[in-house]
Amino acid sequence: MKLSTRGRYAVMAMADIAHYSKGEPVTLADIADRQDISQAYLEQLFVKLRRCGLVESARGPGGGYKLAHEAGDIRISDIVLAVDEPLKVTRCEDSSPIGCLNGSRCLTHDLWEELGRQIHVFLASVSLDDVIHKRVLGRAVPVGPSPAEAPVEREPAC
Repeated sequence: MKLSTRGRYAVMAMADIAHYSKGEPVTLADIADRQDISQAYLEQLFVKLRRCGLVESARGPGGGYKLAHEAGDIRISDIVLAVDEPLKVTRCEDSSPIGCLNGSRCLTHDLWEELGRQIHVFLASVSLDDVIHKRVLGRAVPVGPSPAEAPVEREPAC
Protein backbone atom coordinates (compact mmCIF):
# COMPACT_ATOMS: atom_id res chain seq x y z
CA MET A 1 0.00 0.00 0.00
CA LYS A 2 1.19 3.46 -0.80
CA LEU A 3 -0.31 6.43 0.97
CA SER A 4 -1.34 9.04 -1.60
CA THR A 5 0.06 12.55 -1.68
CA ARG A 6 -3.13 13.82 -0.04
CA GLY A 7 -2.47 11.91 3.19
CA ARG A 8 1.30 12.44 3.17
CA TYR A 9 1.05 16.16 2.47
CA ALA A 10 -1.59 16.66 5.16
CA VAL A 11 0.68 14.99 7.73
CA MET A 12 3.69 17.00 6.53
CA ALA A 13 1.75 20.28 6.77
CA MET A 14 0.40 19.48 10.24
CA ALA A 15 3.90 18.53 11.42
CA ASP A 16 5.17 21.83 10.01
CA ILE A 17 2.62 23.77 12.06
CA ALA A 18 3.39 21.73 15.19
CA HIS A 19 7.11 22.40 14.76
CA TYR A 20 7.11 26.06 13.66
CA SER A 21 4.00 27.72 15.11
CA LYS A 22 5.15 28.44 18.69
CA GLY A 23 1.48 29.21 19.41
CA GLU A 24 1.15 31.66 16.52
CA PRO A 25 -0.66 31.02 13.23
CA VAL A 26 1.45 29.72 10.35
CA THR A 27 0.68 30.81 6.80
CA LEU A 28 0.08 28.28 4.06
CA ALA A 29 2.69 30.14 2.00
CA ASP A 30 5.31 29.39 4.67
CA ILE A 31 4.28 25.73 4.85
CA ALA A 32 4.31 25.50 1.06
CA ASP A 33 7.84 26.92 0.92
CA ARG A 34 9.27 24.76 3.69
CA GLN A 35 7.61 21.52 2.59
CA ASP A 36 7.73 22.08 -1.18
CA ILE A 37 3.96 21.63 -1.56
CA SER A 38 1.70 23.71 -3.80
CA GLN A 39 -0.13 26.37 -1.81
CA ALA A 40 -3.30 25.72 -3.84
CA TYR A 41 -3.13 22.03 -2.87
CA LEU A 42 -2.62 22.97 0.79
CA GLU A 43 -5.69 25.20 0.65
CA GLN A 44 -7.80 22.22 -0.42
CA LEU A 45 -6.38 20.06 2.38
CA PHE A 46 -6.85 22.72 5.05
CA VAL A 47 -10.54 23.11 4.25
CA LYS A 48 -10.92 19.46 5.27
CA LEU A 49 -8.56 19.68 8.26
CA ARG A 50 -10.45 22.71 9.59
CA ARG A 51 -13.83 21.06 8.99
CA CYS A 52 -12.65 18.08 11.08
CA GLY A 53 -11.52 20.35 13.91
CA LEU A 54 -7.80 19.65 13.62
CA VAL A 55 -6.75 23.23 12.81
CA GLU A 56 -8.09 26.71 13.51
CA SER A 57 -7.74 29.60 11.09
CA ALA A 58 -6.91 33.20 11.89
CA ARG A 59 -7.66 35.93 9.36
CA GLY A 60 -5.92 39.19 8.68
CA PRO A 61 -2.33 40.30 9.21
CA GLY A 62 -0.44 37.61 11.06
CA GLY A 63 -3.15 35.14 10.12
CA GLY A 64 -2.79 31.55 9.09
CA TYR A 65 -3.44 28.23 10.77
CA LYS A 66 -2.63 26.75 14.13
CA LEU A 67 -3.38 23.40 15.70
CA ALA A 68 -6.80 23.13 17.32
CA HIS A 69 -5.39 20.71 19.93
CA GLU A 70 -2.04 19.95 21.50
CA ALA A 71 0.28 18.04 19.13
CA GLY A 72 0.27 15.09 21.55
CA ASP A 73 -3.52 14.82 21.22
CA ILE A 74 -3.61 14.71 17.41
CA ARG A 75 -3.19 11.21 15.98
CA ILE A 76 -1.71 10.69 12.53
CA SER A 77 -4.70 8.51 11.64
CA ASP A 78 -7.02 11.48 12.39
CA ILE A 79 -5.10 13.64 9.91
CA VAL A 80 -5.08 11.00 7.19
CA LEU A 81 -8.79 10.23 7.60
CA ALA A 82 -9.67 13.95 7.72
CA VAL A 83 -8.47 14.40 4.15
CA ASP A 84 -10.48 11.39 2.99
CA GLU A 85 -7.48 9.12 2.61
CA PRO A 86 -8.66 5.50 2.70
CA LEU A 87 -6.63 3.22 4.95
CA LYS A 88 -7.30 0.01 3.13
CA VAL A 89 -5.27 -2.20 0.88
CA THR A 90 -7.98 -4.31 -0.73
CA ARG A 91 -9.97 -3.34 -3.77
CA CYS A 92 -13.16 -4.67 -2.18
CA GLU A 93 -15.94 -2.74 -0.55
CA ASP A 94 -15.48 -2.55 3.22
CA SER A 95 -16.42 -5.85 4.88
CA SER A 96 -18.13 -6.99 1.70
CA PRO A 97 -18.27 -10.71 0.97
CA ILE A 98 -18.05 -9.85 -2.72
CA GLY A 99 -15.93 -7.64 -4.90
CA CYS A 100 -12.36 -8.90 -5.08
CA LEU A 101 -12.55 -11.40 -7.86
CA ASN A 102 -15.51 -12.08 -10.14
CA GLY A 103 -18.10 -11.49 -7.42
CA SER A 104 -16.30 -13.37 -4.64
CA ARG A 105 -13.51 -12.65 -2.22
CA CYS A 106 -10.01 -13.51 -3.35
CA LEU A 107 -7.90 -16.01 -1.42
CA THR A 108 -5.70 -13.30 0.08
CA HIS A 109 -8.52 -10.87 0.98
CA ASP A 110 -8.27 -11.37 4.76
CA LEU A 111 -4.50 -10.84 4.66
CA TRP A 112 -4.82 -7.44 2.95
CA GLU A 113 -7.82 -6.38 5.00
CA GLU A 114 -5.93 -7.10 8.22
CA LEU A 115 -2.87 -5.24 6.91
CA GLY A 116 -5.09 -2.19 6.39
CA ARG A 117 -6.31 -2.52 9.98
CA GLN A 118 -2.73 -2.80 11.26
CA ILE A 119 -1.74 0.33 9.35
CA HIS A 120 -4.64 2.17 10.98
CA VAL A 121 -3.69 0.84 14.44
CA PHE A 122 -0.11 2.02 13.93
CA LEU A 123 -1.09 5.47 12.67
CA ALA A 124 -3.56 5.80 15.56
CA SER A 125 -0.74 5.03 18.01
CA VAL A 126 1.46 7.88 16.72
CA SER A 127 0.80 11.49 17.65
CA LEU A 128 1.92 14.60 15.85
CA ASP A 129 4.15 15.27 18.85
CA ASP A 130 5.80 11.86 18.36
CA VAL A 131 6.57 12.79 14.75
CA ILE A 132 8.11 16.20 15.44
CA HIS A 133 10.17 14.83 18.34
CA LYS A 134 11.35 11.83 16.29
CA ARG A 135 9.77 9.17 18.51
CA VAL A 136 8.44 7.00 15.69
CA LEU A 137 11.28 4.68 14.66
CA GLY A 138 11.36 1.44 16.60
CA ARG A 139 7.64 1.49 17.48
CA ALA A 140 6.82 -1.49 15.29
CA VAL A 141 7.89 -4.59 17.15
CA PRO A 142 8.49 -7.73 15.10
CA VAL A 143 6.56 -10.74 16.21
CA GLY A 144 8.84 -13.61 17.18
CA PRO A 145 8.10 -17.30 16.84
CA SER A 146 5.79 -18.84 19.39
CA PRO A 147 7.59 -20.75 22.17
CA ALA A 148 6.53 -24.06 20.60
CA GLU A 149 8.17 -23.20 17.30
CA ALA A 150 11.87 -23.75 16.83
CA PRO A 151 13.65 -21.08 14.78
CA VAL A 152 14.39 -22.21 11.25
CA GLU A 153 17.40 -20.80 9.41
CA ARG A 154 16.59 -20.01 5.77
CA GLU A 155 18.34 -18.41 2.87
CA PRO A 156 16.68 -15.26 1.55
CA ALA A 157 14.30 -15.90 -1.35
CA CYS A 158 15.91 -13.23 -3.55
